[in-house]
Amino acid sequence: MSPETMVEDITGLLEVWVAGWAGCRGYSTAKEGRFPAALRADTSGEWEYFASEPTDDEFAALAAKTAEVPPRVLTILTNDIARYSAMAGRYGLNVTSDSQTMMIVDMETQDAEDPWLSDDDLSVSTWEENGVHYAEVRSGDSVAASGRVFVVGDTAVFDKIITEPGFQRRGLGSFIMRALAAKAFEHDVQEGLLLASSDGQKLYSHLGWTTVSRVLMLSASQDGSDLSLS
Repeated sequence: MSPETMVEDITGLLEVWVAGWAGCRGYSTAKEGRFPAALRADTSGEWEYFASEPTDDEFAALAAKTAEVPPRVLTILTNDIARYSAMAGRYGLNVTSDSQTMMIVDMETQDAEDPWLSDDDLSVSTWEENGVHYAEVRSGDSVAASGRVFVVGDTAVFDKIITEPGFQRRGLGSFIMRALAAKAFEHDVQEGLLLASSDGQKLYSHLGWTTVSRVLMLSASQDGSDLSLS
């Protein structure tokens, strides 16, 4: 399926991303109505529900399930943030993040070669475990940057692309993405997907990624934490 076709089918795109994201993190998945859900076993131990532009009735059903337990999360792919933010309040849900976007790239535009580090003080390692490809840059005993990718069909889903504070603005985020892309090309991949923070969007745009939807995260939790960071 081409990136252009995927963008036309946001719900299908969401299903692929959830499968890859859950694969990256070892989460169990299920269906809630026509939309996917994942059990965040390593953090809240609760379900996160997903939907793209749900109808009012679909939103009501998902919101009710989410509101049953504060740690549950409802994540909506939408370009009408105001609409769903207003609806959330009727069901006791709060906006915990509205700054992320889902992004896509044609993998043919990405570098297929293993990158090299110009800094002799840094070292890179890559490995695969349970279908997940990992990349990590270290400075001595300290992790400088890391990330992972999981392939679903012909789609590479990238996750947890992190550059530690003391190593930012040195091109390590781009390096990790190139290292992971090289591993993804061990499979027959056509497109890449990820969720990007506001800071990450600048990096990924520079690497040729484009935004397909904004992302709204909702929860009944009152602690005010940004769930997009977990």
